[in-house]
Amino acid sequence: MPEIEIRPGIETDIPTLIKLDHSYTSDYVWQMDLQVDATQAKAHFREVRLPRMVRVEYPRSAQSLVERWRECSAFLVAVLEGEAVGYTCLFANFSPFTTWMTDLVVAGRLRRQGIGSALVLAAQDWVANHSKSRRLVFAMQPKNFPAINLSQKLGFDFCGYNDHYYPNQDIAIFFEKWFG
Repeated sequence: MPEIEIRPGIETDIPTLIKLDHSYTSDYVWQMDLQVDATQAKAHFREVRLPRMVRVEYPRSAQSLVERWRECSAFLVAVLEGEAVGYTCLFANFSPFTTWMTDLVVAGRLRRQGIGSALVLAAQDWVANHSKSRRLVFAMQPKNFPAINLSQKLGFDFCGYNDHYYPNQDIAIFFEKWFG
């Protein structure tokens, strides 16, 4: 496979990136069990194998993605043979000393070939060299088992969740990695 270039996104990347298949498939989900009583609340996530593979539509609209790309602190694009084939967005100082990574997407035909890993590693490099952050948080849906596996493979740890986080009201789960 030719070398992947990771660079800041530019306006001319937008038409190509918006056409990427943002959906994904999964055989597993991180299911949340919530127990609440008068003195405590407990949330547990457990990996559950689904009875069949599911295709999950992306939780953001094309228009909201374009707006996010223009607002984020860094918009990193993966380029293969001159074609934009993936991206991620970084929001620095979203919370103290923390950069949030959202919307990690790779062209369907090129998934599981290291492009997502290259984007995450480039995000880590950006955090180290362009922000005051000491922590990178990666947000994803609990159905996005490929992203969960990727984050764990790259040394991220589960650090929390937010109910009704996405525009479609899905839960977001968060994985973090500390630097320095």
